[in-house]
Amino acid sequence: MLWGVEGGQGGGVEFPMVGHSEMRPPAGPQGSYLTAPFDPRFPNTNQTRNCYQNYLDYHRCMKVLTARGRDTKPCLWYYRVFTSLCPLSWVQHWDEQQEKGSFAGKI
Repeated sequence: MLWGVEGGQGGGVEFPMVGHSEMRPPAGPQGSYLTAPFDPRFPNTNQTRNCYQNYLDYHRCMKVLTARGRDTKPCLWYYRVFTSLCPLSWVQHWDEQQEKGSFAGKI
């Protein structure tokens, strides 16, 4: 499922939705960025580890907040960062591995 971020000169940017389809981007300037901000934990040019870590953090966040019955909006931050950094083919591969139960990450 896809959802769009409104605004900008090009109309909107579509992001593939992972997990809960009821999540929507927040309104206002915080929801209008298209690239991940600088993360001092990953200062190097190669952002592979940053991509993977934010993918894991998103799924951990969703798991914990859903289990507690809380709002999952805070998880949207991780989703936006990993979709900005990670190639779509990697995300699709990791999602397939999760479905099969063979994903190596600890979620």
